[in-house]
This record gives sequence, structure tokens and C-alpha cells, in this order.
Amino acid sequence: MQDPIGPPRSLLLLGGTSELGLATARRMIGRRTRTVWLAGRAGPALDAAAAELRALGATTHTVDFDALDPASHAEVLGKVFAEGPVDLVLLSFGLAGDQLNDEADPAAAARVAATNYTGAVSAGLVCGMGLQAQGHGALVVLSSVAGERVRRGDFIFGSSKAGLDAFAQGLGDALYGTGVRVLVVRPGVVRSRRPDQAVPEEYATGVLGLDGPFATTPEAVAEAVERGLRRGSETVWVPATLRPVMAGLRHLPRPLFRRLPV
Repeated sequence: MQDPIGPPRSLLLLGGTSELGLATARRMIGRRTRTVWLAGRAGPALDAAAAELRALGATTHTVDFDALDPASHAEVLGKVFAEGPVDLVLLSFGLAGDQLNDEADPAAAARVAATNYTGAVSAGLVCGMGLQAQGHGALVVLSSVAGERVRRGDFIFGSSKAGLDAFAQGLGDALYGTGVRVLVVRPGVVRSRRPDQAVPEEYATGVLGLDGPFATTPEAVAEAVERGLRRGSETVWVPATLRPVMAGLRHLPRPLFRRLPV
């Protein structure tokens, strides 16, 4: 546990059209957040997200950000930190991919990995340095339960999230004592209301799927983020009951794990 952090006054959302990220931003605006930066690919979706948050009372800016262009991250994100203190960075971008199609299309699989891991490593380090330079703030990284033990049905996505999760934990250790916190959030499968962010078909069934008891919602994730910051947590699970479940699954022998409906 570390020192608690209250609702931020300023927030940088990496993945400016992410349903999880926007749900968290809405919750924070309802507390005391007044400045929001939405970083994502320029277009109608990003503009609509900015307009929605602006209508809630936040001063909202958009930033043209591409996770697949790490060479641009220092300049693009550096401009945000140059505008003033950033209390909270929420790293919420990623691709679920399509496991069956991506297995037959290595380039598509590499795009999932590059977005979810390589892009996140670059952006996470840039933001970590920005937060450290100002001497305070928090970086919240949206990981996934899929990275805890990679399953046959989603091993491309799961492996990328496993890498992201390990990176975020290491970054948290590197920043420990600097005034900067890193919170890793591990949601189960999220029930999306938006067709453009619906999970692939392979997530629909099974104990850990959309029809299982451990599925969650964007609003539940947002609540968990706020609670985790308030409690000084370094890792939170959504729902919390996933923690003991995954602790058991992580240590099952592989022959048995392959037979489970997960």
C-alpha cells in the first residue's frame, strides 16, 4: 500500500475513445476533475468524446496520439505536461484482436502486440518521466485478467497484456519513492454497450467470458480505479473475486487447465 490519492484535478486519458477510460473520466469529473486531455487518433469519435466530457463541466482538449508511432510519443505527450501539472494518467488503449483470424495473419497478430505492449511501454515511460519531473501524480494502467494465465482462446491478446502487466509493475517499482504512483487494474471481460468496442466471439462463453460470473462493466472498472487510488493500492481486480480465482488457476497443471471452460 502507498499513500492515498484523491480525485485528480487534471487527467490525461491515453486512448481517448476507450469506453473504460471515458467511464473513469466521467466518474472523476463528477468528483473534482476539471481538465481532461483525450489522447487518441484524430477524428469524429475523439471529438464526440471531448464534447461529451465538456458538457459535464470539464475543460477538454484533444491530442492526436498514435500508439503505433512510439517515435512521436515524447513530443506529443510532452506538450501536454508542458501545459501544466497532470494529476492522473490513465493508460486505456488497446486492441482485443480476433484470435482465430490473427493466428492465420501474423501481421494482424503483431499489430495487437505492438499496440498493447510496445505502444504502452513507450507511452508509459514518457508519462512516467513527466509525472516524476513534476514530483507527483499517478499512472493507472488498464491491464486484463487475460494476462494472468494465457488461454488457448486468446493467447495473442493475453500474452500482450501479460507483458504490459509485468512492465507496469516494474515501472511502479522504478518510480517508488518519487511521489509518483502506478496502479495496475485487472478487469475481467467487460460488457460493452458500444458495438465498436465489443469483445470477439471467443470471449462470449465460459466461466471467464461475457456470460460468466466474473464479467464486469465500464462503470465498475471506473469505481475500482477511484477506490484503488483512494486506498493506496498497487493492484486491483474487477470484480475483486477474480483475485483468488486467478490465484488458483495460475497454479493448475497445464493438462488440467486445458480442460477447463475458461
